[in-house]
Amino acid sequence: MRNLIKSAAVVLALGGAGAAQAQDDITITLVPGLTTDAFYITMNRGAQAAAEALGITVDFQGAEEFDPVLQTPVLDAVIARGPDAILIAPTDSTQMIEPLRRASEQGIPVITVDTFIDDGKYQDGAGDGDFPLSYIASDNVGGGRMAARFMAEAIGGKGKVYVSNVRPGISTTDQREEGFKAEMAENFPDVEVLDTQYNENDASLAASQFQAVMARNPDIAGVFGANLFSAIGAGNGVEGAGKADEVTVIAFDAPQSIVDNISTGLVDAAIAQHPAEIGYFGVMAAYAHLTGQSVPTTIGTGFTVINGDNVNDEDIVKFIYSE
Repeated sequence: MRNLIKSAAVVLALGGAGAAQAQDDITITLVPGLTTDAFYITMNRGAQAAAEALGITVDFQGAEEFDPVLQTPVLDAVIARGPDAILIAPTDSTQMIEPLRRASEQGIPVITVDTFIDDGKYQDGAGDGDFPLSYIASDNVGGGRMAARFMAEAIGGKGKVYVSNVRPGISTTDQREEGFKAEMAENFPDVEVLDTQYNENDASLAASQFQAVMARNPDIAGVFGANLFSAIGAGNGVEGAGKADEVTVIAFDAPQSIVDNISTGLVDAAIAQHPAEIGYFGVMAAYAHLTGQSVPTTIGTGFTVINGDNVNDEDIVKFIYSE
């Protein structure tokens, strides 16, 4: 598995190698999955910190919803302006291949952050989407496994649970679900994972889906929300059913709203990514490439588990996403 210490060392080395060649006319554009999510806002803060350190410009351009139909015209407009490099969180692993190929064919280096295209394995000569230089993200399979372990411990190693997810085809949430299910199957045979519920990033739908699952399974013991809106919706559904003391809710991502729910006991734990590091490392890797350095095809960042025991710790607060 990729780990934070190795990743930090690699990227800091890249930044150090290129720092002597600083060019104030370099412009990199960061295209997030959506502009209104605290995760991507925090990622941009990290990107801007790297830009300031290097003396370059990083623009932040994206759509307000996580949708390839909306992201594609934003990307086309970015390509038309001709930045020196593009950092992007693709909103679909398949549908965004051809839009990103247009950037690559025009000589604009592409690095994917948070999410990937194709299978996420780049520069290996295989697949339609192997042309990006690097993929910088959390180990989402590992994060899903971490959520499963925390869930299993919380419910005493047995019971019925399910994953609340967005939709198939999003690389990160697909992997979180994959990791969660694999960990349960391999290490917690007495935990039954029910069918995944897909909510299209609609927290209200996720809440109503919990009600429907509970109607079929009154003994439901836990829900894993594979992204922000899934977790918020699942938590709201649990609260609406008066089951907050009986149903464990594990969230992926840690904006203030989720942290508030941890403080009140509605959400039991959150797997917090380090989005500022993703943005920072993304800019450093792009700059290294633009100044003649080689970059690794994958760079991984870490996780922090936030729960009721540590939610107020000073060392944990820094991992809460910026609004």
